[in-house]
Amino acid sequence: MSAAKVDANVSEIPARIAELGQRVLGGGQVTREEALELFALEDSADIHTLLSWGNRIREHFKGNKIHLCSIVNAKAGACSENCSFCSQSAAYQTGSPRYSFVDPEPVAEAGEEANRNGVTAVGLVAAWRGLKEGPMLDEVCDRIREMKDQGQTRPDASLGLIESQEVANRLKEAGLECYGHNLESSERFFPEHCTTHTFEDRLRTIGFLKKAGIKICSGGIIGMGETREDRCDLAMSLREIDASVVPVNILNPIEGTPLEKQEPLPPLEILKTIACFRFILPRKEIMIAGGRTVNLRDLQCMVFQAGASALMVGNYLTTLNQPVEKDLQMLRDLGLDPDWTEFDPNDAGGCGCDEKESCATTEVSETVMA
Repeated sequence: MSAAKVDANVSEIPARIAELGQRVLGGGQVTREEALELFALEDSADIHTLLSWGNRIREHFKGNKIHLCSIVNAKAGACSENCSFCSQSAAYQTGSPRYSFVDPEPVAEAGEEANRNGVTAVGLVAAWRGLKEGPMLDEVCDRIREMKDQGQTRPDASLGLIESQEVANRLKEAGLECYGHNLESSERFFPEHCTTHTFEDRLRTIGFLKKAGIKICSGGIIGMGETREDRCDLAMSLREIDASVVPVNILNPIEGTPLEKQEPLPPLEILKTIACFRFILPRKEIMIAGGRTVNLRDLQCMVFQAGASALMVGNYLTTLNQPVEKDLQMLRDLGLDPDWTEFDPNDAGGCGCDEKESCATTEVSETVMA
């Protein structure tokens, strides 16, 4: 009797994964409850079945193209926010570098290096609460225009909270196409890792950006002590806000931060999470970003089998990555092509309407919270 039960389970779970996978391939969606089934998988064989479907979904919607991006730390350290994972917060003693907004030269050099390596986008990142009208916004817009004039590498930015529609509009006018603003975690878990601003603040920023017609790069960090349900709810929120690029960061505990002793996630749990994100976000660019070298080690190439379609290359904000040349060789070995030139034409981005005053994206936070 017990043997028969085991045999039934062996066939039942792969069949269920295949059922959900076929639905996604056909243009359908998985529900939150169905996604939680996938996040709850424990058996190694079942997880590998899930990974193979993540790969199948990626290939169906993305082919063999891999989107590469890099970042330049344009303003480092002394950030007023208390995000518990971040070495750049002024609340913690981490020895992280501190400097004010950089001159044009380092930004230009980062763009030139990205061009040489075929990197699609360079993100201008700043450690501060956010952007307001004033001289700093003028300088940021100047940097974006200069990067835009450099050539093929697209200028992106991740500059914290935006508190007015006018600021978002200025960034769009300067030539910004995509803005990075992670939700970081589920709404429930958010106060566990940040109390100086809220989940709602982040949703409001995204609403301003979408109304300005700027594409959204938004994801989060896994491994901060959140539950699988939190990871699922993060992915569902990202589906609600219609992020174009979804960075998945894996916590790299930094000495001096509140999470310095946090136990790392097992690599198979990380890969399973990536596959679940692919089931929930089949058409989006799922980007593996910070923490991959430390947490995945020799299994880094499996992120693509799990469904990832994008990779952050070059060093991170305050930690090192493996050399770009090694990443490019990994892609070649896997038969993947980093020659990605534009956003998915099926992903319209922006608000998708012509309304300026009553655009529904200004209510994006209410949609996600519902």
